[in-house]
Amino acid sequence: MYFLVFVSVVAANVKPAEEEKIWLSELDLTKMSCAMCMPKIDQSFTGTTMQMAGEKFTKGVGTLAYSRMLIDLHGKGKKFSAKVGLDDTGYIEASISFFVLGDEKVLWQSGPVKKGGKAKPVDVDLTGVKKLGLLVTVNNEHISENYANWAEAEIVYVNEKPVAMENAFQAEQYGILTPAAPNEPRINTPGVYGVSPDAPILYRVPVTGSRPVSFAARGLPTGLKMDGNSGFITGKISKPGKYTIVIKAKNIFGTTKKKFTIIAGDKLALTPPMGWNSWYVYYHNVSDSFMRQAADAMVSSGMANYGYQYVNIDDCWMNKPGTSNAEENGPLRDADGRLLGNKRFPDMKGLTAYIHGKGLKAGIYSSPGPTTCARYAGSYEHEVLDAKTFAEWGFDFLKYDWCSYGSIAKGNSVEVYKAPYVLMGNALKQTGRDIIHNLCQYGMGEVWKWGREMGHSWRTGPDLGTATGSFVPGFYNTGLNNSQHWEYAGPGAWNDPDYINIGWVGSSRDKNRRKTAFTNNEQYAYMTMWSLMAAPLFFSGDMSRLDSFLLNVLCNHEVIGVNQDVLGKQAKIIRNDDDGMLMVKELADGSKAIGLFNYPGSKKNPSDYFVWNNKKTGTRKLKFTAKELGINGKFKVRDIWQQKNLGVFETVMELNIPYHAVAFLKISR
Repeated sequence: MYFLVFVSVVAANVKPAEEEKIWLSELDLTKMSCAMCMPKIDQSFTGTTMQMAGEKFTKGVGTLAYSRMLIDLHGKGKKFSAKVGLDDTGYIEASISFFVLGDEKVLWQSGPVKKGGKAKPVDVDLTGVKKLGLLVTVNNEHISENYANWAEAEIVYVNEKPVAMENAFQAEQYGILTPAAPNEPRINTPGVYGVSPDAPILYRVPVTGSRPVSFAARGLPTGLKMDGNSGFITGKISKPGKYTIVIKAKNIFGTTKKKFTIIAGDKLALTPPMGWNSWYVYYHNVSDSFMRQAADAMVSSGMANYGYQYVNIDDCWMNKPGTSNAEENGPLRDADGRLLGNKRFPDMKGLTAYIHGKGLKAGIYSSPGPTTCARYAGSYEHEVLDAKTFAEWGFDFLKYDWCSYGSIAKGNSVEVYKAPYVLMGNALKQTGRDIIHNLCQYGMGEVWKWGREMGHSWRTGPDLGTATGSFVPGFYNTGLNNSQHWEYAGPGAWNDPDYINIGWVGSSRDKNRRKTAFTNNEQYAYMTMWSLMAAPLFFSGDMSRLDSFLLNVLCNHEVIGVNQDVLGKQAKIIRNDDDGMLMVKELADGSKAIGLFNYPGSKKNPSDYFVWNNKKTGTRKLKFTAKELGINGKFKVRDIWQQKNLGVFETVMELNIPYHAVAFLKISR
């Protein structure tokens, strides 16, 4: 009895722990693997005050779905509260879902949330919860503006403050896999090259090996010549036909030969175009000098020796209506109606001549609307003249971006979507110059079904961007969307999922540029997926910062060879489940290229988006079977990234693949 009274007295003298609060925005978002979160807190992802159904909020965290955040509560949490919803600046068709999880269990979920809906209140008891997970998923995969708001989000706790967690596996990362090119020459041309009869030809034969290299060609058709020092093929072919030549390259270490077929006819881009685009590194600061520097780097880095050839200006080279920027506030067109470059582009002919002087090709950008996406002068009502001007300047590629044409278009029929591209496509054909036509209209009207009628490649979805903070990196979902349209791709007609955004990207100002957050494994997976999908290979990072790892990813001749295979088949996804994703591409020699990706397939449980135990590596043992590939009997396997044979197998092959990595293999009989 005395003991019970003693306990009562002690308890009466213990002061209860006081509850404290912390805003979600006060935690370290970067540590939570939330690169998709706004760098500046208390805003929507667009950089404006959070707003849902007209109601404004001044506190919270804006993200771009998918996004996930993991927080260590130390078992001291009491309550999580917030108001969540899709920001009013989101896309009209966007649909997302919010989840609050505790120790792998769903504690609250919003159901589908759409634009215009009122903010949904969240009030979750955290008693006894050790780790809190906040998740936003996407219901419409093809929409990019999934702007999610965790407004007025706060955690109530006692004693020990919540801590942001990295939410990542301690994954083994691949190092440099691509072997260095040998000293002896190696010719890296694809098997075919398409030209139009009587159009000027400039083709730089891509060759690796110790310099100097001398070149020769046997069987060149009338009208073409090769420069023996540079390997540039120039001239014109007047007669339609198929011309197979033999190219020879020689240096002090050896000599090599390769057959190369030039087809003069009605098809260009018989293999996917390869090059560089200015957008994701220079944006509105793009200039003549930056473009020349990029061309210089394409040669000096060796990228040109692997087949990269287009040096493309994106938006912002024109003048801009209504701007106060002195560099851009000149007349939009001259007295004859010709489009003018802004002060950063004083001499377009001089620029293309510089690029051509290196054996490379030049690309330009415009829109069928009155203005471009960045509100610079567009081609509306000047399409034929602009095509002629681009040709006279010497451009070889046009990215034609839908942008403000949406204000001109009447309706949403396929014919409406086609109209501006038919007009420009026909205008380009009349210039007498071979200009690749890239239809940048984000997959509207199922462009993959008709894009080949007036273009050579077409975007199948929204901009990929540079953000990397979802459970799977952004390129993965973009690739999945693009891969659905495999049957519509082929020589002269390519599904375009957007650029390869690795290296240094993301700001028009050099000092604000950041290195990609993609892991080594993810960069290999990115390049593998684009090669398997026969996608145009356009790098859009900083050409002045090409380090050894980046060049190892971009410049593997066997990887590029899969992309440039003359059969022109796009890979199919054979499966995408909890046993990884398997993509298979048929090749012209009868073999198959496969990618076995260590990514979880469609996640059935929201807890699967989190790494609750970050001591795990995420490496998994994955396999593929001969039956899946349509093979009977034994098969040979070659590692494409490492360029080495792995042996002969029968029935099944199993591999240990690190987290978010890929096995890129060539399978033959």
